[in-house]
Amino acid sequence: MSGFPGGNGGGADTNLPDSLRYATILDSIADGVFTVGPDWRITSFNQAAERLLGISRAEAVGRPCCEVFRANVCDSECCLRRTMDDGQPIVGQAIYIVDSDGRQLPVSISTALLRDESGAVVGGVETFRDLRQVTELRKELAGDVGFSDIITRSPLMGRLLSILPQLAEAESTLLITGESGTGKELIARTIHNIGPRSEGPFVAINAAALPDSLLESELFGHRAGAFTGAVRDREGRFAQARGGTLFLDEIGDISPALQVRLLRVLQERTFVPLGGAAPERTDTRVIAATNRDLNALAEAGRFRSDLLYRLDVVRIELPPLRDRTEDIPLLVDHFIGKLNRINGREVLEAAPETLARLSQHDFPGNVRELSNLVEHAFVICPGDTILPEHLPASLRSGLPDRSGESPPRTLKDMERRTILEVLRRCDWNRQAAADSLGVHKTTLMRKIEALGLDLPKQDGRSSRRR
Repeated sequence: MSGFPGGNGGGADTNLPDSLRYATILDSIADGVFTVGPDWRITSFNQAAERLLGISRAEAVGRPCCEVFRANVCDSECCLRRTMDDGQPIVGQAIYIVDSDGRQLPVSISTALLRDESGAVVGGVETFRDLRQVTELRKELAGDVGFSDIITRSPLMGRLLSILPQLAEAESTLLITGESGTGKELIARTIHNIGPRSEGPFVAINAAALPDSLLESELFGHRAGAFTGAVRDREGRFAQARGGTLFLDEIGDISPALQVRLLRVLQERTFVPLGGAAPERTDTRVIAATNRDLNALAEAGRFRSDLLYRLDVVRIELPPLRDRTEDIPLLVDHFIGKLNRINGREVLEAAPETLARLSQHDFPGNVRELSNLVEHAFVICPGDTILPEHLPASLRSGLPDRSGESPPRTLKDMERRTILEVLRRCDWNRQAAADSLGVHKTTLMRKIEALGLDLPKQDGRSSRRR
């Protein structure tokens, strides 16, 4: 094989060609391995590398390694180039790479030189080990999340993520709206963790989960003797979140009386614990969230307009999962990986027809509901592939087909349905649909032609102008 030392090395298997022997050895290694020649083009690529990067051996061999192995160090400090320059191997350096779906994967890499029988350098070898399991376990223990934890390829979510760094740097109160299960706390944690308050605490409380009397004590704390059972002083969430972020979930459910106290904290940056006399200063950024229409509640007199103005300095609206169905396969893969780590199993994937079934569902519970459905199927699945019969009964039959076609059974059918859904949502405006899908209009038109989609002649622009 090109890039490997010559000679058969003696021993058994002398009738095997060198290339086949080396390929067999490489494919038996659990870590990803590739080799390059002096021109930096890939000369060998094992099965683990195919699996981790989502690129076949046939696609990889012969291409420059930077096009195949896309790492965060490629442009600035290529590890293999360092080894080729100074001859020193690198062992176990942690980096990030990008797979064929554009997802960041944490890996550890090691590098070494390849020499021929005379000792001349003929290339280099790089091995890389998947660190996702270790990284995810650490995150779960620490409660840390960041951009890489937001699983999406949706243009809607992409536009939202593009502004998160600016929102994280600000100190303004932030309001996150969206249906239940869309990931409001995940976005809030991400903003906290990428902002200047990341070293401080992230404290979350669900305002709908507690009665008013308990919620007041939870938020502001109390002094000993403030009420029956208050035998000692207790800090509230505002005090616990000093120097960090307080996430107030379901803010639309708090009572008018508590709304007044919360407004005072946001205006004056001080609060008084129950039973206390002196006000305490709070250095806390507040991020609030709700699945309710606060503007409608304010018009109906059930939510204070002045508090709404204080909360709604900057607003993020999270789209429901039915408006980002292109994310369903990514999310399913993510949940399967997480369940594999927890349960010590190796379920590989959901079958295309399973993904098609899921993509037809409206998901009133959004990403949280999808997570529960995948867990149900994971538990029922006896093998390595989740099939439609492993889904709950409500999804196995009687599903409405929103595209008007038979339930899709292949990825091509699912692609057809997704394009039709987006076009309908955009009133058949091809340019708007291309923008929503994140592709060029010419690419969309080629897809429409290749899939044989019969579309209305009117493209939606004239109706919009009227």
